[in-house]
Amino acid sequence: MGCCFRAAPSSPFPCLPPPPITTTLTTLRMGLCCSNGQTDSTSAQPRSHSRKWYNPQRKPSFPVADLSRHWVAADVYSPLQSQDKFTVVSYNILGDRNAFKHGDLYRNVPLIYLKWERRKRAICQELIGWDPDIICLQEVDKYYDLMMIMEKAGYAGSYKRRTGDYVDGCAIFWKTNKFHLLDGESIEFKQFGLRDNVAQLSVFEMCKDSSKRIIIGNIHVLYNPRRGEVKLGQIRSLASRAHLLSKKWGNAPVVLAGDYNSTPKSAIYKFLSTSELNVKLHDRRDLSGQKNCLPTQALGLRKENGSLFVSMDRFFRQGWTNEEVKTATGSADCNVVVHPLKLNSSYATAMGSTGTRDSSGEPLVTSYHSKFLGTVDYLWYSDGLIPTKVLDTLPVNVLRETGGLPCEKLGSDHLALVSEFAFCNMDQKQEQ
Repeated sequence: MGCCFRAAPSSPFPCLPPPPITTTLTTLRMGLCCSNGQTDSTSAQPRSHSRKWYNPQRKPSFPVADLSRHWVAADVYSPLQSQDKFTVVSYNILGDRNAFKHGDLYRNVPLIYLKWERRKRAICQELIGWDPDIICLQEVDKYYDLMMIMEKAGYAGSYKRRTGDYVDGCAIFWKTNKFHLLDGESIEFKQFGLRDNVAQLSVFEMCKDSSKRIIIGNIHVLYNPRRGEVKLGQIRSLASRAHLLSKKWGNAPVVLAGDYNSTPKSAIYKFLSTSELNVKLHDRRDLSGQKNCLPTQALGLRKENGSLFVSMDRFFRQGWTNEEVKTATGSADCNVVVHPLKLNSSYATAMGSTGTRDSSGEPLVTSYHSKFLGTVDYLWYSDGLIPTKVLDTLPVNVLRETGGLPCEKLGSDHLALVSEFAFCNMDQKQEQ
């Protein structure tokens, strides 16, 4: 249950040998090393009765959509940005166990596209094709499979598994020729009464300039839409720990990647972007905004019931107990939850097309399956960094053509977010 690191010799964390892998590995293009398509005993899953209709010889029911993605530059060039840049990926890769445990989410997805060996190849081809410097992954339950591939591509990695009976967790990979790992810690939210979710924090310095340091956070926030107080508590704890690490390492800037299980129009998004939120002004069960993101609702095929009974139900659910307030804010006597970082979303600073972005600049969709179509993934950054470009997401109409994710070319039910950042040139800033 501890944090596993596979790092360069200079890492302060011990290297743990990987467990034996039962699959045979062959070399793919781009230097990838993947399995031969056989599944090991840990990933083999019996087919559910709901999939007996599927004929593996039959072509998918949905046409192959154009899934190419394009870089979008930041709206305004800043004279403060230095020449030292780095790229960060945040990607919920869909855990192998979850893909089969929650089969009702993938009713439109042919079984072959859910197989881990196929998804692993697609995910790693995506990641290595972008050539990022730091990769933050969520819902990882085949860490050593990925580690063997990423090591060959020049990355080191660390992993933190969720507590309890869960088998997935968070993983961070970084280029060893670009960054040194200086420090790091894992957060088990269970220690604070905040469920079995976990988060990672790592401190890196650039190999060519040791004065350039960054704090990277990686989190998979609780999914349950009704437990907004737990979501707030997890995010508050991560931001507080990141702030302490930043102060310890010379006020290093912070990037917080992850699946926040909250939409851009939600109260939780407001908390992240403004640093505070009065919880008593919001319905605890609707803090995340996930409620109205069924594909039929998001596509305008069905509207939410606006009856008097629904309005009354919302009114009566707004009450907060002292325990719920304490979970969210850290104190039963304080109704305002705060975090110490000044955060902005990298995608909101680089506007894409109307087909991919909402009015705030956030992606319209970062996750798509039978019960959800919307945005829950973000790359937040603090002062000291300037986003220079982002990899735009896919238009809603293109995603709709797939019938649901994963698909032939995408290995997860989420889209990866990719941002390039430049360090802020502090010398120029002080002269101004």
